[in-house]
Amino acid sequence: MGIFDFFSNDIAIDLGTANTLIYVKGKGIVLNEPSIVAFDKNTKRIIALGNKAKEMQGREHKEIKVTRPMRDGVIADFEIAEGMIRAFIKKVRGSGAMGSRRVVVAVPSGVTEVEKRAVRDSAEHAGAKEVHLIAEPMAAAIGIGIDVEAPVGNMIIDIGGGTTEIAVIALSGIVNEESIRIAGDEMNYAIMQFFKKNHNILIGERTAEAIKCEVGSAVPLKEEITIQVKGRDLVGGVPKTTEVSSVEIREALNEAVVQIVDAVRQTLERTPPELSADILDRGVMLTGGGALLKGLDERIRMETNLPVHVAEDPLTAVARGAGKVIENMNQYSKVLIRNRRY
Repeated sequence: MGIFDFFSNDIAIDLGTANTLIYVKGKGIVLNEPSIVAFDKNTKRIIALGNKAKEMQGREHKEIKVTRPMRDGVIADFEIAEGMIRAFIKKVRGSGAMGSRRVVVAVPSGVTEVEKRAVRDSAEHAGAKEVHLIAEPMAAAIGIGIDVEAPVGNMIIDIGGGTTEIAVIALSGIVNEESIRIAGDEMNYAIMQFFKKNHNILIGERTAEAIKCEVGSAVPLKEEITIQVKGRDLVGGVPKTTEVSSVEIREALNEAVVQIVDAVRQTLERTPPELSADILDRGVMLTGGGALLKGLDERIRMETNLPVHVAEDPLTAVARGAGKVIENMNQYSKVLIRNRRY
């Protein structure tokens, strides 16, 4: 009996680099946890995952490894990813009558055939009978209530942990897209590197992410902020506290922001004129965790002269969209990524 046999309902999964969200048909989003797994190095047995594993990150001893099986929006460690999917599903399972075992998984629009196959296989090994894939920007558009079937152009920028997905959508399809592996993780890394170079301090990924959320910005703030940061002194090897301003952090993040803006420009350059006119009227929608970076909407607005809107609850947009698809498979069958048989 597979894990999916416990389900009376079909499910949708936003298998993100930073977070995994699970939507159960008829129930909505029932799980939203970090895509992090802690396992025993000797036995490969999963000890903790999600929030509990995140608490262990950077504090584990030599017998335990804390890892993220997703990198750049795709599966990096097949075995651990499969274990994570299986464990998350087990966590949300409900008892009930057996129904169909359909699963919709959101993937980056730029995934290769091999990467698609890895996602399908992982879901099938976890017990799914039927696996469908949907491009993240398409799922995000559906999730925020855009009518993707209309003969009108809509532009979505979905900034996740591993990838930034930019897509122009019309008539249930993606007209053109740009998928770059510059997103939240890259911003965290830039902050870590900044402290190493400018302050001789080593900070962990969790600290970098907290700094990004607290003081990170894409444009100057009305009131610049100064914060205390704790880390390890690279020279003396002892714990040390230093003070940084939001101005310095903005400089550290600037390269990643510039690359995202450039990718938006490239997508706009390739957009047919009729759809460009639609985008000028309707504006650009920002989704994903990266959409919450202070002033990013303003920065894109300044650089493109287009109206830019941050979606309501941008973190769950992809999961909500994939959920709508699982609720109405017949209506949304056109938006799914076509299966290629091998």
